[in-house]
Amino acid sequence: MPKVTIDGETIEVPAGITVLQACEIAGAEVPRFCYHERLSVAGNCRMCLVEMEKSPKPVASCAMPVAEGQVIKTDTPLVKKARNGVMEFLLINHPLDCPICDQGGECDLQDQAMSYGKDSSRYHENKRAVADKEIGPLVKTTMTRCIHCTRCIRFSTEVAGNEELGAVFRGEHMEVDTYVEKALTSELSGNIVDLCPVGALTSKPYAFTARPWELRKTESIDVFDALGASIRVDARGGEVLLVLPRLNEETNEEWIGDKSRHAVDGLKRQRLDRPYLRKDGKLQPVSWAEALTAAAAKLKGVPASRIGAIAGDLADAESVAALKDILAGLGVANLDCRQDGAKIDPANRASWLFNSTVQGIEDADAILLIGANPRWESPVLNARIRKRYRAGGVKIAAIGPQLDLRYKYEYLGAGPTTLADVASGKNAFFETLKNAQKPMLIIGMGALARADGAAVLALAGELAAKAGVVKDGWNGFNVLNTAAGRVGALELGFVPGTNGRDVAGIVDGAGKGEIDVVYLLGADEIDTSKLGKAFVIYQGHHGDKGAHRADLVLPGAAYTEKNATYVNVEGRAQHARIAVFPPGEAKEDWKILRALSDALSAKLPYDTLSQLRARLAKASPVFAEIETAHPAATLGAPGKAGNVDPAAFVSPIDNYYMTDPISRASATMAECTRVYVKGEAPRTGTHG
Repeated sequence: MPKVTIDGETIEVPAGITVLQACEIAGAEVPRFCYHERLSVAGNCRMCLVEMEKSPKPVASCAMPVAEGQVIKTDTPLVKKARNGVMEFLLINHPLDCPICDQGGECDLQDQAMSYGKDSSRYHENKRAVADKEIGPLVKTTMTRCIHCTRCIRFSTEVAGNEELGAVFRGEHMEVDTYVEKALTSELSGNIVDLCPVGALTSKPYAFTARPWELRKTESIDVFDALGASIRVDARGGEVLLVLPRLNEETNEEWIGDKSRHAVDGLKRQRLDRPYLRKDGKLQPVSWAEALTAAAAKLKGVPASRIGAIAGDLADAESVAALKDILAGLGVANLDCRQDGAKIDPANRASWLFNSTVQGIEDADAILLIGANPRWESPVLNARIRKRYRAGGVKIAAIGPQLDLRYKYEYLGAGPTTLADVASGKNAFFETLKNAQKPMLIIGMGALARADGAAVLALAGELAAKAGVVKDGWNGFNVLNTAAGRVGALELGFVPGTNGRDVAGIVDGAGKGEIDVVYLLGADEIDTSKLGKAFVIYQGHHGDKGAHRADLVLPGAAYTEKNATYVNVEGRAQHARIAVFPPGEAKEDWKILRALSDALSAKLPYDTLSQLRARLAKASPVFAEIETAHPAATLGAPGKAGNVDPAAFVSPIDNYYMTDPISRASATMAECTRVYVKGEAPRTGTHG
């Protein structure tokens, strides 16, 4: 490890890092605009100039590798003058529109101009003007402010994998553009707003809405997919205005998907804010007492075998545990959390977890995607696969729909027949997996949410056993869930009991008159038209499919309105925290169920959230250690061997922008659907 001297202090730093990184290790502050830890070095802005002994002029520290014996100075008159000059050049053409710029208050250019700039300008010529670009419904452009740091270009090319942004012209006439005017076709495009150090790229749906100092900031967890990205929820009053990513190396690094970021306007639309009971064929508002009494009467008035319960994709662990305890007290065995009918083996944890962990993707040297579309099912996880692809030394193949995943892969085939060929060694990719040090299978819901899903899962397990996918210190058998609430529900055993019905059985039984009462805990992804004459109790936060069919509506809280626990694909328990209060008379979901237990005269043995979480910890050790992944160490025999249908695997998501009640209520996601799914032209103007 080389030793360098920075501002008179000699330190030992890792070989291969830059002078700028060494300065950070030494605690010296070095300003920068173009440099970013997760992007390639561009060396554009020259703001990071430092003085290096034996160098005739200041050097750009972001592009200078460290070497033994270097003597670096970051705070000399020469460095100050150099930075002052760079800042003066940057501001020559920058417009003086800070009062109307959405970046105001969190702008790197503002901050560094205060620290390193002058108090006046020597330039009085006309500033250049650049036409704004129309790049879709999510990112607003004011390109006159652009300082050509190229962060957005490098992110799009390197991380997102859509090479649609670039630089045109040269010198003073350079512009960041899409070459041909078009909307950015990336599910990660919102991240370039975070990366932009000035106000050139801002959030179009959030334009002119609030200033950062007006917002109340709450650290929470994203629930729009099963990755469990760390986020920050910014709210003003009772309204969530903004969602931003938080740094978490183990899950999302510092990125989030566009749906996670922009679907939050759906939190204020089509909300359920009071209980409703169907009377004379119409849902009519009632008091909580009447609603709970009606629910208790229906549940107590029929045999347990004629009651079914389905937990939805956004259901938190606390409410799932409370509902399961109520059902257990009634003797109900018809319960399930797999709305899509995924044939996950409830008895085998390895069959529902991403066992290598998300960070483990970076260690894999062979990856086989089976019926998975990670670009839509989990865009940030897909970016991690692309990161591994760009690092080199990995072979990626796919079985299922042939898609643009933003990295090159070998397409093996469309369905289970190809998987059987790989498992039997007939396909050459079997040898690739077998010879790999850390092979990985990623099995999506497109392979499991079908009638022969259990047989497909067993076939994947057979391949894993033969190819050595699971070995000492490595479990590369991964299932990619799409629902934030599913892993937690599986950990709690919210699956059919002895002789119990699964989701398909409950829906079919309701249609045939064999199920009299169906309890939907935020379950909106089933075909509610097939529930027949069953009495439907819907507990949730949006007037979506479940509420439209319901006979009794109990208004719950969305993920930003409650302290709740979710478990991500790796078996990592995470806490979502309350940022705003639920609207109207809506309540936190576990509290509704606790009150329902009173009405049933079967009081649940917990009165506080801490008591309920103690019950979770007893049910599974996963809930005892927050933010710790609990993958399965061994594989066992997942699934159930049997005949497979040769039909091709089909992606479980046909529209990334609308997959749940919140995103379906979002005007922003509706505009994204219009542009990206229907292929219509973006609307011009300030707001999306």
